[in-house]
Amino acid sequence: QVQLVESGGGLVQAGGSLRLSCATSGRTFSIYAMGWFRQAPGKEREFVAAISSFGSRTYYADSVKGRFTISRDNAKNTMYLQMNSLKPEDTAIYYCAAHPQSLQIVSGTVDAWGQGTQVTVSS
Repeated sequence: QVQLVESGGGLVQAGGSLRLSCATSGRTFSIYAMGWFRQAPGKEREFVAAISSFGSRTYYADSVKGRFTISRDNAKNTMYLQMNSLKPEDTAIYYCAAHPQSLQIVSGTVDAWGQGTQVTVSS
């Protein structure tokens, strides 16, 4: 099973930017579609974005469309989430996720989770 490790979270002011990374182990990264989810205090985990195994297709939640960009570098076994124009409501723990099919990630079906990284946006 693929191992996922997130990094890049932190504290940022509203309107600022952060880039999250999700590094993976092993040689199977390119067979997995990848995605990001987030969970705010007192709320359920929600889908944020997903990318197909070779990056040709991307999917976004309406709440982040136009502000967040998901990408991946299969040579580095790493996925990214560039977050711009951050809002206080983006505050959450962000988790990366893996599944062979990107549409399964969009529907919430995931094979592996990372441990999460905290993103806090101050107003």
